[in-house]
Amino acid sequence: MQVVSGRMDRPVVHFEAPLRDGLESEVDAFLQWFDRSRRDVALDPLLRAGVAHFWLGTLHPFDDGNGRLTRALTDLALAQAEHQAIRFYAMSASILADRAGYYRVLESSQKAGLDITHWLRWFLQTLHDSLLHALERIERVLMNARFWQVHRQIALSTEQTRVLNRLLDGGERGFAHGISAAHYQVVAKVSKATATRHLADLVEKGCLVRLPGGGRSTRYQIPVLVEALGAGATRVHAG
Repeated sequence: MQVVSGRMDRPVVHFEAPLRDGLESEVDAFLQWFDRSRRDVALDPLLRAGVAHFWLGTLHPFDDGNGRLTRALTDLALAQAEHQAIRFYAMSASILADRAGYYRVLESSQKAGLDITHWLRWFLQTLHDSLLHALERIERVLMNARFWQVHRQIALSTEQTRVLNRLLDGGERGFAHGISAAHYQVVAKVSKATATRHLADLVEKGCLVRLPGGGRSTRYQIPVLVEALGAGATRVHAG
């Protein structure tokens, strides 16, 4: 089996799986190593996960589903390393987020003979990034909880709550640089006048601050998010 790309008449072969002859014994050897290495105190458990991913990915034992199986086994190896019932990150998600880099380093390492140092460096760096992203998500959840704890007794409309949650959730659908009255209209599904009134009310209640700037481009953001971004803000009070 080959993994190829490019034109049909001039394909680029990125990877060629081992011949079927002897594959069963190779898979059996891998499974025995995977089970035995779990108890090998001389082998770093994170390196074990990286080696396991590379080994099974290189064997490529099935016609379909090899990537999913390899990523699942990698997550299993990491879970075994942590001895924890709950994990707050998924290595597989970080791998999928950088498919191009993943296949590039996998291809180059598979052509490098028995030296997979380059692969292990990429694997550990990707694991590090995955952990950082997990910490960011955890901090975001805690920040959201703290925000609503502080403002739990403030009367807010359904539309105001929806907008605040959108700002707190962040991500691709969030407003990292603040929300304008026009954006508020779209998210809350209200008129321009209502959006302006709601924003002024949220500022008065301390839920939002007005960011530097003015006119139609005026934007608003949750105070703690402004602090997190290191941006300045001016709190505006009605009256």
